[in-house]
Amino acid sequence: MRYLHTMVRVQDLNESLDFYCNKLGLVESNRMDSEAGRFTLVYLHAPLDADQAKKRHAPLLELTYNWDKEDYGGGRNFGHLAFEVDNIYQTCQDLMDAGILINRPPRDGHMAFIRSPDRISIELLQKDAPLSPAEPWLSMENTGTW
Repeated sequence: MRYLHTMVRVQDLNESLDFYCNKLGLVESNRMDSEAGRFTLVYLHAPLDADQAKKRHAPLLELTYNWDKEDYGGGRNFGHLAFEVDNIYQTCQDLMDAGILINRPPRDGHMAFIRSPDRISIELLQKDAPLSPAEPWLSMENTGTW
């Protein structure tokens, strides 16, 4: 398993970039706009992680800016922790066997979500290409929120 990123939702992208980059000193690694999803993702890395960030091997901070305004009360501005795993199906099975609820099963062979005992969302992402869709994951419903 490899730590990937922490995601936080931001109200004002320019203000947040000014804080994280100009004041805190982080550096923008990558940016993605989604017209369909109506959001922008900006990935930031620490200056000493520049070489690893180019290879997408550095721990990153993901700023998520939703184009439609939303009040992020109740801690919703903190999104999730993300980890890359070698085999998402085996990882999820091992977690289920240990009594962990899979809130968002890896139906796509790529992504799943679980929650910590303190209800922190944790995203699990398949390393490299998604695995072929397979049961029981393909038919498994979402449970709760993540």
